[in-house]
Amino acid sequence: MKKLFILLFSLLFIQNILSQTTYILCGKLVDTKSGKIESKKTILVEKTKIIDVMDGYIMPKGANLIDLRDNVVMPGLIDMHVHLEMEYDNKTQIRKYITDEADIAYNSVKFAETTLLNGFTTVRDLGGTGVNISLRNAINSGKIPGPRVFTAGKSIATTGGHADPTNGSNRKLIGNPGPKEGVVNSVEDAKKAVRQRYKNGADCIKITATGGVLSVAKSGDNPQFTIEEVKAICDMAKDYGMHVAAHAHGDVGMQRAIIGGVKTIEHGTYMSDKTMDLMIKHDAYLVPTITAGKEVAEKAKVKGFYPEIVVPKALAVGPQIQGTFGRAYKKGVGIAFGTDAGVFKHGVNGKEFGFMVEAGMPAIETLQSATITNAMLLKMDDEIGQIKKGFIADIIAVNDDPTKKIETMENVVFVMKEGKVYKK
Repeated sequence: MKKLFILLFSLLFIQNILSQTTYILCGKLVDTKSGKIESKKTILVEKTKIIDVMDGYIMPKGANLIDLRDNVVMPGLIDMHVHLEMEYDNKTQIRKYITDEADIAYNSVKFAETTLLNGFTTVRDLGGTGVNISLRNAINSGKIPGPRVFTAGKSIATTGGHADPTNGSNRKLIGNPGPKEGVVNSVEDAKKAVRQRYKNGADCIKITATGGVLSVAKSGDNPQFTIEEVKAICDMAKDYGMHVAAHAHGDVGMQRAIIGGVKTIEHGTYMSDKTMDLMIKHDAYLVPTITAGKEVAEKAKVKGFYPEIVVPKALAVGPQIQGTFGRAYKKGVGIAFGTDAGVFKHGVNGKEFGFMVEAGMPAIETLQSATITNAMLLKMDDEIGQIKKGFIADIIAVNDDPTKKIETMENVVFVMKEGKVYKK
């Protein structure tokens, strides 16, 4: 009787273990660390973590199986430049006067879920109203589905700069925004603005080092911070454990940003060889956002889509970004995958891979830029960016081998984040 009891107990124990473990059968598996694609693997997942990656197909009787033997499996993707609060259209300029934070929040919920369902399990949100901080918290607490969010909160600009929230406003509404609103005009302002972002709950800092395409202002590339201001921001951010990203189209503003200590240059449109050398020297990374460049150039051809002051900037800047990226990659500048989703429709972030390949970056390296490189920049390279024992179970799948058919990255068919399946 005792032996029978022990046997039954053992069987129940084994069954319980099996029910807690998910076995993912992978026809092919992208090893982002080695850059190789392996065949016939089984990933074991318990709760939020990968507990093992095994050769062959392991299918214990009674186990919870996910069959991806006809698919190519890889780690969840990381987009280093999104705007989850918005999706630009021909009413965006007027909308900031007629929508409340609650409206922005409701929209952001949909944008976050769309992003996750298209394979991006982690993103860096580079600027909004501050709703993006609450969105991050809601996702982290499990209230809503979405990617893991690292957010800058509100971007930091100078008066009239690309992220001055009152650009294009009626003069009676312009007021005098300061560091609290993300507008600075001195070293002291710059320090205060970083501290305010930290107080608000931001994970990183974003500055607009040059003019921008979509701001209602004449220049799209003039420098907008002094080197001293940039250094003050970067030094203060370092004290608070945050890195700095710099929106930058113009070369002079980029150089000031790099020398000042920023970690990533966003867009980099008119980057010279000298600036590329500076990036290599200072270990700064380019986030190309090619998709955004192409999208704004196309939308600028649609009459009335953008304010008139934006159109010439969009037509000039948009077509340049892909070529600059290709030059920077060939020169050896570090590349971090990022799209600027929100400037265009959320969920089509995967197009960026194809544009990067077109410009000369091998497909496997584009995948590495969206996984191990970005994980390193976010200081999570021991938790995400690889399918490896002990890592968080962020796992996606596509139908085809992306090294042979890169457009497959636009059609993610399976998404698991932290061990939970969101798309199957």
